[in-house]
Amino acid sequence: MIDRRSFVSAAGFSAALAALGLPDRALAATGLRLGIPRPFSFDRLVDEARTLAAAPFRADATLPADVLERIDYEAHGKIRFDTASALFADGPGPFPVTFFHLGRFFRTPVRMHVIAGADADRFAREIVYDPAYFGMPDDSPAKALPAGAGFAGFRFQESRLGDQKKLDWKSNDWVAFLGASYFRAIGELYQYGLSARGIAIDVAMPDRPEEFPSFTRFYFEPPADGSDTVVVHALLEGPSITGAYRFAMQRGQSVLMDIDARLFVRRDIARLGLAPLTSMYWYSETAKPTAIDWRPEVHDSDGLALWTGGGERVWRPLNNPAGTTASAFADRAPRGFGLLQRDRNFDHYQDGVFYEKRPSLWVEPLGDWGEGEVQLVEIPTDDEIHDNTVAFWVPKGPANAGASYALRYRLHWTDREPFPSPLARCVATRLGRGGQPGQPRPQGVRKFMVEFLGGPLAGLPFGTKPELVLTAASGRFSYVFAEAVPDGVPGHWRAQFDFTAEGTAPVDMRLYLKTGDQTLSETWLFQYHPF
Repeated sequence: MIDRRSFVSAAGFSAALAALGLPDRALAATGLRLGIPRPFSFDRLVDEARTLAAAPFRADATLPADVLERIDYEAHGKIRFDTASALFADGPGPFPVTFFHLGRFFRTPVRMHVIAGADADRFAREIVYDPAYFGMPDDSPAKALPAGAGFAGFRFQESRLGDQKKLDWKSNDWVAFLGASYFRAIGELYQYGLSARGIAIDVAMPDRPEEFPSFTRFYFEPPADGSDTVVVHALLEGPSITGAYRFAMQRGQSVLMDIDARLFVRRDIARLGLAPLTSMYWYSETAKPTAIDWRPEVHDSDGLALWTGGGERVWRPLNNPAGTTASAFADRAPRGFGLLQRDRNFDHYQDGVFYEKRPSLWVEPLGDWGEGEVQLVEIPTDDEIHDNTVAFWVPKGPANAGASYALRYRLHWTDREPFPSPLARCVATRLGRGGQPGQPRPQGVRKFMVEFLGGPLAGLPFGTKPELVLTAASGRFSYVFAEAVPDGVPGHWRAQFDFTAEGTAPVDMRLYLKTGDQTLSETWLFQYHPF
């Protein structure tokens, strides 16, 4: 029997698609099958997230676990989405959408939808999974998945339009959402690197496991032809939290994302991380164990940058500590923070995976975030395959069941921080044995060389040396002075000092350069782990 209400809604949806230049026949040409139309708005999605938070979490267990397990790394690598089936392959908008397949490492089915209509008359229809969208071997275990199984994630391909086309869209993408609430984008140097997340729950808590909520539904708005902006809505679900997200993503020289997030806490959370960034730091010029690897440096990011609500610029080099550590930087109404890749010299990496081109990722709060902390969690690693560094905002006050949060922010996937300081930047932190050449090296003493470049340092009068403002929570300093780096580069200085720790506990240090009352550099923060 035909449900007349569904028939009328479908007819209305087809008319809305046609009005937007996206008739059913355009999607049919791609081979995409659509479900029945349902009313959609971001406010409806927010209401649904709020309602879900009031009920116990139910994980999707509709797919056969044994089949997903057999789609291992090798089998998954043989499954390729057919770009002929891409959403928006022929428009509207310049950026087609392709989809990732489920497998052993991406088990949560994600439902994809396309939106049509305007204002109160908007509808959404699910893009129904079909193995025909993918090229795969005849004996692929993926063929055993049931009809309508869902997808693992999606990506926006590069522009298909001639006036915007820089790369072949069929083999190049610029943003990808895959796994839990992870997503990432390329920067100005056309390279993927670190990731962002929708949320971070109980990262590195000693008494409870970390939780990984998932984006379980996405809704794509048909973009305008020639526009460099795409809009996607998402539903987040997890045991401790639900949420509704709106992503407005702009592909220009870099990638910008305006994010509107509404979050609802299901059960008490010990560490709620908002706007989280996740990266990899194995080692750099700061500290490299002898012969650990043939490359001079291996990292996606080399530091955490902060622009505080009070206007201070801070650079905190990353560590690969012996044990998991968490650092907190209290603030009110922060202006921004990010995990950056400042070292852009290929010779410092010598690797064909282009670590020198990995994007920097900056979080710009939109509106007043109030009081809280930027927290940095650093986890030990002995390989580059592990993301071991996480930075996020933790709002003041407990995140208990029933609490809700509304958060707006902008992500900048760029070559460098989008709001550069007029002060000199820290460009390297180097550690060595303390003491003086030609003399016995004292035990337990570490030498620091902290390099700064640019800003007011470039205009220092000849013969003027910067003054070090140097403090530590404990221990003592010696041989403290500054000198110009002998490379002929104007404004390139290094601060030198020896440090003797008291005990083995980590020591937080702070340093900046000045002359008279004038601040010359950003503030260098470092967490030193005595040897």
